[in-house]
Amino acid sequence: MALDGVFLRHIKKEIEENLLNSKVDKIYQPSKDEIVLSMRSREGAKKLFLSARANSPRINITNVSYENPKTPPMLCMLLRKRLSGARLREVVQPQLERLLMLVFEGKNELGDTIIMKLIIEIMGQYSNIIFIDNDNRIIDAVKRVDASMSSQRLILPGTDYQMPPAQNKMSVLEYDTDDIINAVVNSSKNMPLSKSLLSILQGFSPIICRELEYLTGRGKDVFSHELNEDNISRLRFFLKRTINTVRDIAGEPYIITEPGKKPIDFTFEYIQQYGSGRALKESDTFCELLDRYYAKRDAMERIKQKSDDLNKLMNNAAARLIKKIYIQKDELKSCADREYFRVCGDLIQANLYRIPKGASEIEAENFYDENMSTIKIKLNPALSASANSQKYYKNYQKAKTAEQVLKVQIEKAESELDYVSSVLDSLSRAESLKELNEIRTELTEQGYIKSKNNKKQKNEAALPPLEFTSKNGFKILVGRNNRQNDKLTLKLADKNDLWFHTKDIPGSHTVIICNGKEPDDETILYAASLAAAHSKAWEAGKVPVDYTKIRYVSKPNGSKPGMVIYVNQKTLFVTPYHHSSF
Repeated sequence: MALDGVFLRHIKKEIEENLLNSKVDKIYQPSKDEIVLSMRSREGAKKLFLSARANSPRINITNVSYENPKTPPMLCMLLRKRLSGARLREVVQPQLERLLMLVFEGKNELGDTIIMKLIIEIMGQYSNIIFIDNDNRIIDAVKRVDASMSSQRLILPGTDYQMPPAQNKMSVLEYDTDDIINAVVNSSKNMPLSKSLLSILQGFSPIICRELEYLTGRGKDVFSHELNEDNISRLRFFLKRTINTVRDIAGEPYIITEPGKKPIDFTFEYIQQYGSGRALKESDTFCELLDRYYAKRDAMERIKQKSDDLNKLMNNAAARLIKKIYIQKDELKSCADREYFRVCGDLIQANLYRIPKGASEIEAENFYDENMSTIKIKLNPALSASANSQKYYKNYQKAKTAEQVLKVQIEKAESELDYVSSVLDSLSRAESLKELNEIRTELTEQGYIKSKNNKKQKNEAALPPLEFTSKNGFKILVGRNNRQNDKLTLKLADKNDLWFHTKDIPGSHTVIICNGKEPDDETILYAASLAAAHSKAWEAGKVPVDYTKIRYVSKPNGSKPGMVIYVNQKTLFVTPYHHSSF
């Protein structure tokens, strides 16, 4: 869902209640589209998060800790120079526009009091964070827009700031219920009521417009030009109720989730349109709701950006290995004819006495065939019969040797492809820069990345495995990457602990720490579902998971990190378990 103007109105109220007159203490820029303002007042410190990311633009007070680059970007340094120490004096939202203007009062180099504004525009892919002075002149922006990108609205340092183009919609802060109903009835097109309301109302999201249609038609479709007296009466009642909620800023924050899955939407009103097919969960504040809704997805997106080089490297390695295996298997097929070469050599040897000099072929009975069928054998006229025989033997030996070498090379390439797939799986589940650094170190050790002398990175403390606890108190550890998998399985775990891994699917090593006790069936199923969730098959319905005791798991000499073999295993088919805070 896009953050609509009405929801933003509630966010504005919370910012005013918590941060007005607070001083800007610190400024961070976790990524190119995100800014964090650490605000301090007598009540303590709070963080204000601004994001212009295309898929999750927003502004909210946050409790999330963001990882910041070692070297701050230029915009971050500019904001630190100009905004540090300034106080937030006002928060402005024109009508129900998806735009908030943070007005700061600070000091310039001469000690004079000046006004500066930080504007966040929440408009999907056109979202932006713009820093302007009191003369309405742009100082800088997260996304600069030049003439080649837009001929109507430039966003460049030194140019005057212009508001986003007006959509000419009706604001419920100015228009009453009957004005809006008349606009719906008199609209030029007959369309579903929800679409009509969406085209008319400023700051209203699709989910609220669909809810008004749902309530108006008692769950049935309603069209704008086909409203009867009962429909109009119901629309008037429910629309007026929503308008009062907007004007009084009296909404409640709700997250809509699919049962057992991630959230799919959020709103400021209780929603009935989904029936029992969706779950609604109320948050304490609107800012907290946005933190909960976006936290996981944003973290994964940031990590994805920072891991693009590793993903590209490993995907290229995978493509190269797949091509190599295909070529080698094709060559292996040609080696299947080696027995034919040996038979030809033997038959020529057996018929030396009857092969005339300069013959280009002979026909001989194949004594290797039960029916003694006749076989034609091509000869090189320039060679003697004996030399032709030796040539066939040589081709046989060459094919035999090639087959042996190719089988070893194919096995080695397939093993490396399994390793590359496991690294890609680890990258897809990495949730922090530390995890990425561990994977990067692993790839450096394996020769995929050129080694660099980085003592700071080498001395960085290794992350512990992920830790879970079953209902019956058993500790379950899950490796985050291949190096951690090796350490968990080969060093941390006891020989009688239970070890889990997805069957023939890249994934994490998962271990139940038994401490001499026998895990119950529920704990075993829980551990298996965790192993499935931390694997390449995490989105599948049913996933095969092998488990056995650590004593039956071993690492072949020379094998790559995370690669093990095991015996005496049992297999379970489980649904991946995804821990969620929702």
